[in-house]
Amino acid sequence: MQPSDLRVALFSGNYNYVRDGANQALNLLVGYLMAQGVTVRVYSPTVARPAFPATGDLVDVPAIALPGGRGEYRMAWGMPESIRRDLAAFAPNIVHVSAPELLGHRALSWARRHGVPAIASLHTRFETYPRYYGLSVLERPIERLLTRFYDRSDAVLVPGQSMAAILRRWGVRAPISIWSRGVDHDRFNPDRRDLAWRRELGIADDAVAIGFLGRLVKEKGLDVFAEVAHALTARGVPHEVLVIGDGPARAWFATQVPGARFAGFQRGEALGRAVASMDVLFNPSVTETFGNVTLEAMAAGVPVVAARATGAIDLVEEGRTGFLVPPRDATAYADAIARIVTKPGLRHALGDAGHAKAAGYRWDRINSAVLDTYLSTIAARG
Repeated sequence: MQPSDLRVALFSGNYNYVRDGANQALNLLVGYLMAQGVTVRVYSPTVARPAFPATGDLVDVPAIALPGGRGEYRMAWGMPESIRRDLAAFAPNIVHVSAPELLGHRALSWARRHGVPAIASLHTRFETYPRYYGLSVLERPIERLLTRFYDRSDAVLVPGQSMAAILRRWGVRAPISIWSRGVDHDRFNPDRRDLAWRRELGIADDAVAIGFLGRLVKEKGLDVFAEVAHALTARGVPHEVLVIGDGPARAWFATQVPGARFAGFQRGEALGRAVASMDVLFNPSVTETFGNVTLEAMAAGVPVVAARATGAIDLVEEGRTGFLVPPRDATAYADAIARIVTKPGLRHALGDAGHAKAAGYRWDRINSAVLDTYLSTIAARG
């Protein structure tokens, strides 16, 4: 089979209405597949004003706003008859499901019922979310549900070996392949650093800016970030906090980190400038499966201090491109950041090494692995 013979039905819970690393990766994948002659049809909830234009042919799946104060996200109640008819008319020869929600389950059921191979890709560690909302008791039940979901597919795509190891530990028996992530090296590079932009935010040229990059939601470890910022202040470690991003927890976070400089949501070239204008990226999140923000900071020559968790452990080389710290260990985080702040030579060496390592992450090469998985999965079905 040739790529031009492929007809891919891709199911996403959020293809483009709220910008995040997962849906940007999916859009880049679809663009790559189309360039190889693959026919792709995407099924996802939509909104009137999405965060960015969709790549490819997007079919709206009816959905409601997610409850619990997260109404920016949409949730489809399964697969309605109109979508089933559209899917039957499209006649895919492979189904790709990118989220373990109800629509994803229904898509896997449709594929099994019609004898169509199905691929599931993993983008977020949903089982870790309950701990940030006082519901840690739910983690094990969610892991069991996720194990069942991924085992219903013919193959699973994960961003790195650390996530593959977790799925195997859960008991997932489906074949697992690696779909890493790439980075836009023109956008994210050290030359984008802009001291004038920092000054506009009130950050002096010689100040060390400790950056947060991502959506402002509690599951990104905002509470740990705030605790570490307080610890650095208590130790007398000179620093500024630079926050790049926006989200429902912004007001709460601003009260937790007084004096932080909020640059707001950035995109395109402005995002590259903002990342390169940091001096350290602090990423305490344990919900990442890859950590796009970590790779972007490395490409921009910014050293990283991150949780020793999935994503970061596949990217950060301890003592060479940054430091990995046991999750929620505020003292160890503060030690690592203070070391970088007080040793400019170390900071530059870590940044240079991170920039060199990030150079190997190229989207076309990485997305070709997904195409190979599609073709091999279909071949395995005979």
